[in-house]
Amino acid sequence: MRALVVSEPGVATVREWSDPLPAIGEVVVTPLLAGICGTDVELVEGTIDPAYVHYPLVLGHEWVGRLERDVAGVGPAGKNVVVEGIIPCGACAACARGAHNICAVYDEIGFTRPGAIAERVSVPERLVHLLSDEVDLDDAVLVEPMAVVWRALTRLPLRPALNIAVIGDGTIALLAAHLVRLFEPLSTTVFGRREEQRELALLAGADEFDVFLPSQLFDLVIEASGSGEGVTTALDHCARGGMVILLGLPPHGTKIELAPDDLVNNDVIIQGSFSYTREAFADVVGRLNTRELRPSFLITHRFELENALGALAALRASATKEPRGKVIINVTSP
Repeated sequence: MRALVVSEPGVATVREWSDPLPAIGEVVVTPLLAGICGTDVELVEGTIDPAYVHYPLVLGHEWVGRLERDVAGVGPAGKNVVVEGIIPCGACAACARGAHNICAVYDEIGFTRPGAIAERVSVPERLVHLLSDEVDLDDAVLVEPMAVVWRALTRLPLRPALNIAVIGDGTIALLAAHLVRLFEPLSTTVFGRREEQRELALLAGADEFDVFLPSQLFDLVIEASGSGEGVTTALDHCARGGMVILLGLPPHGTKIELAPDDLVNNDVIIQGSFSYTREAFADVVGRLNTRELRPSFLITHRFELENALGALAALRASATKEPRGKVIINVTSP
């Protein structure tokens, strides 16, 4: 079969790859659409912490696919599904308390095992979620990044009527602006680097978009740029008694200066959030199936599997004068 393979850091090609051999308790799924993100670029470049990746690697952790056989408790062959990427052991202390995202045995589709930018992929049956027939594939392909954001937003209670800032203008930042609406904020402002992202930010539900950071402080600051500078900016713009959520993933080893006395005196909560739990993923799927969530407006670029390298190039491009939301690869025709 064909797949987008990173043979080693810096070497990515679309090439032949062995068909999956499902183990007991696994099922083969045909990927239909797959999203790529900045993390995929970092996997190609080799800047991800080596503890979280095994090369050679088939990319693809954001995707929607079709069941190739009946799965008891899930659905019949031919149905569209989404699949949790994190594969928890179910036996460690973290799993016992529902913190599947920090399972003691790290294993994730598209990181430590083959991903879904391939014509077929084998996945654990227990992680498969059936989609309603009414769900559009373009909405479903965004489940994984939505689950990442949703877990961060629901980890600690958010009161209504917050003044919220989102740092960054990529897909995670835009999804954060979109999902945080469900908590009835007083206002949400997206601070990005590219004026071209203004329309997408407003479509996502932001009240304002700006490329300049004011002196104003915010009750909640969501850092989604994935840079050390973004983290510093988020901390500098958090009001007393407020919270900073770190959603972006800076390159491994990034360090910033921190004044602990300011954090204490200002009663600031800093929340890091890694990936998603099974509960968060299921919650997002449920909201998608009831059509409460319809994020497909964020898709701006599409590529065929044979031109997957073009999709990566589109993500890397920084000088483009057009909006860039989610970049999608059509892996297999529905």
